[in-house]
Amino acid sequence: MNFWLMAIGVGLIFHGLLILWVGGLPWALRSGKKPYFEKGSPQAFQIFWLDQYSYIGLTLSGGGLIILFNGWAI
Repeated sequence: MNFWLMAIGVGLIFHGLLILWVGGLPWALRSGKKPYFEKGSPQAFQIFWLDQYSYIGLTLSGGGLIILFNGWAI
């Protein structure tokens, strides 16, 4: 077991889950009706950046899981 890889993995998972808690899942992964806003409107801009924020949270969580399991297996 590699302590530092496991610690980094847990930190990435924690940070990613906090982002998902605030931003929720991206609209592409949610069930139900998707919101529609006029192109160029402030609401469309906000939805775009919240989706990007959510994808960052998913990436951090997934990468953290991979690093955690690699640290555990070594």
